[in-house]
Amino acid sequence: MKHLLIIFSILLTSSPLFGQETGVLYLWENGTKYMGEWKDGKRHGQGNMTYHDGSKFVGKWKNGKRHGQGTYTWNDGEKYVGEFKDDKPNGEGTYTWCFYCSWCSSLPGATNSSHPSSFADGRKYEGEWKDGVYHGHGTYTFSDGSKYEGEWRDVKKYGQGTFYYTDGSVYVGELKGGERNGQGTYTWTNGDKYVGEYKDGKKNGQGKFTYTDGGWYDGSWKEGQSWTGITYYKDGNISYEKVNGEIQYKQ
Repeated sequence: MKHLLIIFSILLTSSPLFGQETGVLYLWENGTKYMGEWKDGKRHGQGNMTYHDGSKFVGKWKNGKRHGQGTYTWNDGEKYVGEFKDDKPNGEGTYTWCFYCSWCSSLPGATNSSHPSSFADGRKYEGEWKDGVYHGHGTYTFSDGSKYEGEWRDVKKYGQGTFYYTDGSVYVGELKGGERNGQGTYTWTNGDKYVGEYKDGKKNGQGKFTYTDGGWYDGSWKEGQSWTGITYYKDGNISYEKVNGEIQYKQ
């Protein structure tokens, strides 16, 4: 019996025989298991992997790595559905976040039976990936309902994009390092609009602010405040000037 147990242990921890095999169930001593296709001793083709922590992958494999279309579900309910390359999300894919609610395990709507208190919290990224991170064009939906659609570079919002805020305001323009940087247009729900330059998320540089009553300010901005320029009434007459942040009324 002892020898049989040793042989069984070796089978659990060693690779299958070389060649092409389909539908092989392979178990690891830590509880991880794989059911699917093999080639030359490696996971290759369609297969399902259940890891010892409860996470799961269902999809394509190549030379022992996740490669091609697949779905990876973490043990907390978070999920990635899309393309893989060399074990990482790469190409088009969707990542959905969850939150863990320790006191509401009996409520309906759980993401999976093994973690009944894991619920989708509204956050989602849909778009392009590179080496496991957002990179390229994609849409990120926040848990509060706001949304960013545009370009990404190494997880950060970078390039041209559109931000839709929960109050109905919209920003269209350049971003860098995740903040509004460069030329952009911000439109408020009441009709106010700013067209001009931004730096680190604030109006900075040259820009024009148009008010809902038809008046406007045209000039420079500094750290979000109008700095040097002229404010006009809607009929085009000057209301006041600003110099270095100080209002200069007409005499």
